[in-house]
Amino acid sequence: MHADGTISIRINGEHRRVRDGLTLAELVTELGMAADGVIVERNLEMVPRSTLATVAVQDGDELEMAPSVP
Repeated sequence: MHADGTISIRINGEHRRVRDGLTLAELVTELGMAADGVIVERNLEMVPRSTLATVAVQDGDELEMAPSVP
């Protein structure tokens, strides 16, 4: 964690700093996506949509996010 209370992650290959303690659901919302309409891969593993609100983003996470296809 950085001195300003943020952590470093990558989202779709882009470096970002986000606040420590953020859940995947909160991150998805901050990015303007709907949690029920997104696919999330974290460190090469798919994250079940039902767990997005309970999984905390960790320093160094590599995330891939995309809208789900109906």
